[in-house]
Amino acid sequence: MKPERFFKALADRTRLQCLLLLRDDRELCVCEFVHALALPQPRISRHLGSLRDQGIVSDERRGQWVYYRLSADLPDWAREVLETVAQVHSLGDLNERLASMPNRPQVACD
Repeated sequence: MKPERFFKALADRTRLQCLLLLRDDRELCVCEFVHALALPQPRISRHLGSLRDQGIVSDERRGQWVYYRLSADLPDWAREVLETVAQVHSLGDLNERLASMPNRPQVACD
């Protein structure tokens, strides 16, 4: 992965927040991103698709739901960048919103 592509992905607030949420939760359904970020599903899916196309995240379809996680092929230096950014970029309110989501995908994804 070329560093400039990775940093370009981080330059967008929505993509950055998605990556930081994945760093914390390891795997999330699109509906969880929609709830946490309070953004429409098509917008979230477009950003996640871009991250997938760049090899930063991977996805897995389970029934009608799509789950995302950081790519297993993500270089160590990129993971370290995310760790560093997470130390200075608080996701407190997003994590609270995610934690308060009713019917999280472990039960059902509405």
